[in-house]
Amino acid sequence: MKKTREDYIVDTVNYILLTIVAFITLYPFYYIVVCSFNDGVDLMRGGVYFWPRKFSIASYKQFIQDSSWINAFFMSVARTVVGTLISVTVTCIFSYGLSRKKLMFRKYYILAVVITMYFSGGLIPYYVLLRNLGLLNTFWVYIIPGTVNTFFTITGINFFSSIPESIIESGYMDGAKELQVFWRIIVPVSLPFIATLSLFVAVGHWNSWLDSAYYVRDRRLHTLAYKMMTTLNKIMASSSDANTAGQISTANTTTNFTVQATAMVISMVPIMCVYPFLQKYFVQGLMLGSVKE
Repeated sequence: MKKTREDYIVDTVNYILLTIVAFITLYPFYYIVVCSFNDGVDLMRGGVYFWPRKFSIASYKQFIQDSSWINAFFMSVARTVVGTLISVTVTCIFSYGLSRKKLMFRKYYILAVVITMYFSGGLIPYYVLLRNLGLLNTFWVYIIPGTVNTFFTITGINFFSSIPESIIESGYMDGAKELQVFWRIIVPVSLPFIATLSLFVAVGHWNSWLDSAYYVRDRRLHTLAYKMMTTLNKIMASSSDANTAGQISTANTTTNFTVQATAMVISMVPIMCVYPFLQKYFVQGLMLGSVKE
């Protein structure tokens, strides 16, 4: 159909608005990249907006040479990988079990899940529980408490309930046991949900810093997100003294802010590398299970 003059006007307005929204959304990330490649002392003068005025990779060199940053980076990687694998596995098994209509006391189990999603015991009882379980100041305090997320569980219940019963019964007719049906039939057809769940859980682990601040004292267990947060607090505390902001430097070419900007760029790279491979499943998984016929 041939476009009218009004169509061209509407399209032009839409493109302009989308361009503005894209710029507002993407520019902060681009600015962080520019700051990470700019000389730290030169950046303190201001006036750097769209490209490095004085190009430098000193911040990246300092990041690599600083053992605390490297340790925090690998701790975040270990937490994300282990936490995602365990959480996705347990959540899928748990939600699949609750999706079976023949499960005894199924309604009460689901009710218990819903109640825990809306109500919690509070921070202090939660801290006491972690202490009694011996999880404080250990790596597993990042993994075990968040293994099962109630929202993801309810989403999984809706998704697995939408799988045709005939597919499951075909496995039973072939002599497969319950676990065999789950791993060989349910999991292959659930890749959109699993990919979406994995992405959400991985991003949550990667960006989390509160648990590292509240429940971990050992610096070797601190994550990259927590390290960046503490560095940001130091910058804000020393913002009144320009000389103090540049104390942690290498040959007066880096500052706390440029090193933190470098850490931000490096922290974004893993997610940006993984997302394109999961994008197809991610889009499908957002809709699957949300509407039931």
